[in-house]
Amino acid sequence: MGMRHRGRERAVQVLYEWAITGRAIDVVLERFWRVREESEELRSFTERLARGTAERAEHIDALIDHQAVNWRLERLSNVDRGILRLGVYELLNEPDTPPAVVIDEAIELGKRFSGPGSGQFVNGILDGIRKRLELTPEVGDVQEQADEA
Repeated sequence: MGMRHRGRERAVQVLYEWAITGRAIDVVLERFWRVREESEELRSFTERLARGTAERAEHIDALIDHQAVNWRLERLSNVDRGILRLGVYELLNEPDTPPAVVIDEAIELGKRFSGPGSGQFVNGILDGIRKRLELTPEVGDVQEQADEA
């Protein structure tokens, strides 16, 4: 298992704790690393993903909510919500990672951490968001929207 895959797994775990505790992401990260020994490279990648996802959660949630027809975001499990948030964050903010890799990784995370139908559900939502971003890239321009606020 590669470092980036492990980093995504750790980020999903951090995002899960963040969602269920309501603590600040930095507090969650500090607690998370207190009981784990990982390389600096893995920690840095995990923290970039987790912090970035948490900081942009409102915008990311709006994209997921728009795509998840007949599913309200709050009805999703915290695990699936975290996996989707992470996937959308990567689609928007990790241009060096091809969208197909982001989606494949999210599917694998769903299979590992969630229920049997999670992989298909995650695939459908993320692929729909990917297509929407390709057609209307400004939908994903989080920085521009943050600057306007």
